[in-house]
Amino acid sequence: MASNVNPTVRRRRLGQELRRLRELKGMTAEEVAERLLVSQSKISRLENGRRSISQRDVRDLCGVYEVEDHRIVDSLMQMAKDSRQQGWWHAFGDIPYSVYIGLETEAASLRIYESLLVPGLLQTAGYAEAVIPGTVPELAPDHLEKRIQVRMRRQERVTDTERPLRLWVVLDESALRRVVGSHLIMREQLDHLVEMSQLPHVTVQVLPYNTGAHAGMSGTFSILEFDDAADSSVVYIEGVTSDLYLEKTNDVHKYTIMYEHLRAQALSAEHSREFIAAAAKSHADAMG
Repeated sequence: MASNVNPTVRRRRLGQELRRLRELKGMTAEEVAERLLVSQSKISRLENGRRSISQRDVRDLCGVYEVEDHRIVDSLMQMAKDSRQQGWWHAFGDIPYSVYIGLETEAASLRIYESLLVPGLLQTAGYAEAVIPGTVPELAPDHLEKRIQVRMRRQERVTDTERPLRLWVVLDESALRRVVGSHLIMREQLDHLVEMSQLPHVTVQVLPYNTGAHAGMSGTFSILEFDDAADSSVVYIEGVTSDLYLEKTNDVHKYTIMYEHLRAQALSAEHSREFIAAAAKSHADAMG
């Protein structure tokens, strides 16, 4: 599913290289902004990969940093050109979490803690059709259909036989009990969750209610890791109006430790499958 050029990852790598060149020059983002007569926020957005970058931007920055090696400049210019291409998700229009999709598409592994709902990568179409309008109540019908299509397309990374995404999910029991759509939809969703959890590269663990207080009570999060050493791990925290991406080593380390505590507190993978299957049966029983 992934294209040869992932614009999100290209922007991120390019931003990291531009930051390195600035730091080698001993300049602050504010000083660079003053030299180019742009805002400091623009320099920051270019360096964190959240903003599209033009070849002209690269040329101007290389001039400020006095980069004399034309091979380096040409390489950065090519990365800028690649970063302006569109990923597969752009065909579906304006997707608010497109930056995340770009990272997820390129990730080698993904660790998710979710407290209230089944993660999108493991949702059935029926569950998605019920949960999306519930969480975004003013979403137009045509936008709903696009969201569902994107969600189903993202799942190809999990079932990809050549380059499957290594997926580890810690799921709070409340996500299994809450009736999203109907008991029938929940039964089908939980049966699907059991099936997916049997894939060798997918692990699902449940945090039952009787676990009590746990490390994830401050909120849900995901940790993305990449094969390329140049791509540092990212902690993703989804928000209502904006999302948060944490890339500093110390931040990633703290969330990694938190995730290890969650895995230790949760049921084992085998016991979690039994637990989910029992929850699916309870929904089936509720149907009468």
